[in-house]
Amino acid sequence: MEQMKEKKSVLYQYVLIAGIIVAAFNLRPAITSVGPLIGMIRDQLELANWSAGLLTSLPLLAFAVMSPLVAKFSYRYSNEMVMFMGLLTLFLGISLRSVSVVLFVFAGTLCIGLGIAVCNVLLPSIIKEKFPTKVAWMTSLYSTAMGIFAALASGVSVPIAEGLGLGWQMALWIWAIPALIGTVVWFYLTKREKMKRHVSYHGNSSGNERIWLSSLAWQVAGFMGFQSFLFYVTISWMPEILQANEVSASTAGWLLSFMQFIGLPASFLVPVIAEKFRSQQGLVLALGLFSVSGYAGLLFGGTFSIMVISVILIGFSLSGTFALALTFLGMRAKTAKQAAFLSGMAQTLGYILAAFGPFLIGFIFDKTKNWDVPLVVLIIVSVIVVTFGFGAGRDKYVFEK
Repeated sequence: MEQMKEKKSVLYQYVLIAGIIVAAFNLRPAITSVGPLIGMIRDQLELANWSAGLLTSLPLLAFAVMSPLVAKFSYRYSNEMVMFMGLLTLFLGISLRSVSVVLFVFAGTLCIGLGIAVCNVLLPSIIKEKFPTKVAWMTSLYSTAMGIFAALASGVSVPIAEGLGLGWQMALWIWAIPALIGTVVWFYLTKREKMKRHVSYHGNSSGNERIWLSSLAWQVAGFMGFQSFLFYVTISWMPEILQANEVSASTAGWLLSFMQFIGLPASFLVPVIAEKFRSQQGLVLALGLFSVSGYAGLLFGGTFSIMVISVILIGFSLSGTFALALTFLGMRAKTAKQAAFLSGMAQTLGYILAAFGPFLIGFIFDKTKNWDVPLVVLIIVSVIVVTFGFGAGRDKYVFEK
């Protein structure tokens, strides 16, 4: 009997880890697949650059609206049930967005944002609860898994749409498949959880109000927000920036993919390195220097080799700062409950900031007709990321006086 229980427990652990990884697979492809295709979508649907930018900004606004609600839903039901509903919403959103009607495209994009927001908020909390002594390693695992699929989505979008002749609709819809797999895995975990419902899911959520009074939480939120601003602007407009420098659409898409693949070591190593130090300010500074140098290279460099070096530096920086932001959500909280509150607050404020990025950069380009001013803005934002990172990198906890 005891052996059977132990086998079931081991199986549950494996399925739980698989569930975390498959959820991570779904956090970015629905968004990163849009950047290389944004020109096609814009032209076919006859959108302006600023409204095309909304295809990336709208999910971020949904993140901001949904994030503070996720922790409350998880206490009322369970992490597993809410995660299942989030992945189901994501699947439906991707399917709806793949219909080439403006209303459906934007409605589906909104659903995508709501679904991803659920996974964004809950994963740090689930890791803190289920793997309290392995937060850094599990964060490394899921941020790397996220990066792999994000990079893949950027790289294969144009080949699927043009090379295979399937159009941008199918190139976007293909990412509904991992979302569907995720709903199946988390449906199993939901059923399993019903048999051993945790008391910790219920009770008071006063911490949700207290978290807004923590200066450290605001610094973590600022760090997450401005690094997300950089990421989503880069994902949305990097192909267009590269094409302005006489790079083909296909090559620009693969360079965007390469940028994310080259950042995978940073995704894995940064959380592990961060855990070894009491303060993470040195890491913040190093990643900030990569970011400033990369965007400056795109601004001032004119050769293809300088473009590639710049893409590499930006890739290391974006992957590293995102992984560090996720690590802060666990490291700056003492419990899973605090991690959920911090995650909800940081992602609410963070994605409000990030949501303005693609829209703002598209608007600036429409007005200036070149990419110089947008790149200067990205350099300034890189410095702001370092400023907030110095605060978030201190050896402190939220709710700690």
